[in-house]
Amino acid sequence: MCGIVGYVGYQDATTLILEGLQRLEYRGYDSAGVALLNGQGIQVRRDVGKLSNLRAKVDSNPLHGHTGIGHTRWATHGAPMERNAHPHVSMSGDFVLVHNGIVENYLELRAELMAEGVRFDSDTDTEVIVQLIEKFAHNGAQGDIVEATRQAVKRLRGAHAIVVMSQVQPDRLIAVRIGNAGGVAIGLGDGENYIASDIPAILDHTRRMIFLESRQMAIVTAQDVTIETLDGQAITATIHDVPYDPISAVKGEYRHFMQKEIYEQSRAVADTLGGRIDFEHMQVMLPDLNLTPEKAQAIQRLVIVACGTSYYSGLIGKFFLEKIARINVEVDYGSEYRYRDPLIDANTAVLAITQSGETVDTLAAMEEAREKGALLWSIVNAVGSQAMRVSDGYITMNAGPEIGVASTKAFTTSIVDQYLLAVYLGQLRGTLSESERRAYVEALPKLPDLIGRALESAPQIEHLADLLHHCQDFLYLGRGINYPVALEGALKLKEISYIHAEGYPAGEMKHGPIALIDENMPVLTITLKDALYEKMISQVEQAKARGGMVIALATEGDNFIATKADQVIYIPETPELLSPIVAVIPLQLLAYAVAVKRGADVDQPRNLAKSVTVE
Repeated sequence: MCGIVGYVGYQDATTLILEGLQRLEYRGYDSAGVALLNGQGIQVRRDVGKLSNLRAKVDSNPLHGHTGIGHTRWATHGAPMERNAHPHVSMSGDFVLVHNGIVENYLELRAELMAEGVRFDSDTDTEVIVQLIEKFAHNGAQGDIVEATRQAVKRLRGAHAIVVMSQVQPDRLIAVRIGNAGGVAIGLGDGENYIASDIPAILDHTRRMIFLESRQMAIVTAQDVTIETLDGQAITATIHDVPYDPISAVKGEYRHFMQKEIYEQSRAVADTLGGRIDFEHMQVMLPDLNLTPEKAQAIQRLVIVACGTSYYSGLIGKFFLEKIARINVEVDYGSEYRYRDPLIDANTAVLAITQSGETVDTLAAMEEAREKGALLWSIVNAVGSQAMRVSDGYITMNAGPEIGVASTKAFTTSIVDQYLLAVYLGQLRGTLSESERRAYVEALPKLPDLIGRALESAPQIEHLADLLHHCQDFLYLGRGINYPVALEGALKLKEISYIHAEGYPAGEMKHGPIALIDENMPVLTITLKDALYEKMISQVEQAKARGGMVIALATEGDNFIATKADQVIYIPETPELLSPIVAVIPLQLLAYAVAVKRGADVDQPRNLAKSVTVE
């Protein structure tokens, strides 16, 4: 959950940057670094582990200056080690940058640059950006950091937050945001200005902030801030006055924590992939599972136990694990599992999914599994929680703190974890050919950008909320791997707007729920261009024939569905197995927008708790 801090002004930048990074420690990280300009070139200090390690290194080998950038890194490409920590410096030493996000086409760009004689000092995807900037600065941009950065980022695929510094133009920092890899806040001071990925890093110094939108660039000097599009068009930015209190600081530019957490999913998914993929060999690494090929091959059955949103996540995981790892999978409610004397033996793996790691029903199911000799795993967000402690192996969600009671980013990151688990088991069990494994792994770096693009449906969904917030009943329909997404979409609407909603397998609609459909019941269909598309079109037509208002979630470019449905929400084309992670985003946005229109308490809905610790 990478953090960025930048400063340009008259104070000592080292102190300000390290203090800012410390305020971002709550997001999690595995290495940290700082770079400063001091008239003698770019000075860099980096280290792995806690920020205290970096502080000790700076204390023993001080660096000072009035312009600098810092970063806390959660590893994606390249293991956590000093040479892979940010900031990264270009080959000539003229440029340095920090970065949040995943460069989807980094292998292609790296090969291109190496063919031109560029030497790489790290295993990261980030380094290709700074090397590209240097290339363009020396070829056509005439040393201008703004133009070189503009040309470089246009070569990148994916979602990114980037801050660049150069000894060629030492009076400025350049910040860029593309998609939703993370926020970029520009803090305005008097004779000094700041950059941060999260407001708490700089709130002690300023409350006046500008938030970059996607495909915008900020040129930040001590005296001025200029905002442009990536095409060079000037932008008149809105200056926000952020209240000085801890809750508002963490909530940032968002109205509610739930809204913030919906928009954090691009970065949360990138962090969940962090350190778990060997991109050179295209394989998954999950060392915390403590699993050998022999143990993996001995597993004959896998049982997923979870509650609420995590249960729906498990229903999606079943598709991954059966198709990729070829393991028979059952999904059970944690609250019901131990009451029916389940059949478990030493060849059964039980996987518990729990955001908090303290859900009492899920913990009870885990205890039942342990007593009967099962191999016990957990997927958790809260590091050090009880579920993690009692497991034989675990996978963390890496979603960062989730404050809103209605889970969003823990849902999507737990799905990603199960996909990684399926590929990892497939590797160990020998159920995947090399080409299949590469195809499954190559799809993953695209996810953060696809999520970011799905978030762009928010304005349309606001309009839909105007039309729908008065309704009393909803029906959500999906088939195959997206049937659990219908369940989750309906649950979100129920949880925070108090509207009755049902998620239903679309093929079962004719066996009962079709009797409910009339002009007063919106029917939301997940109608993506997948193997079940024609079946879903049939459900749309059946709902329309009975006077229902149909809202279709569809794949970009599908014009046919617009002739059938009343409203269409488009998401980018996504590999079928990964489509639930992208498809759920508009449903979260819809639930949120409707709840806000109805005046509900979005973050703390009535009768609900974040973690259910009593049975």
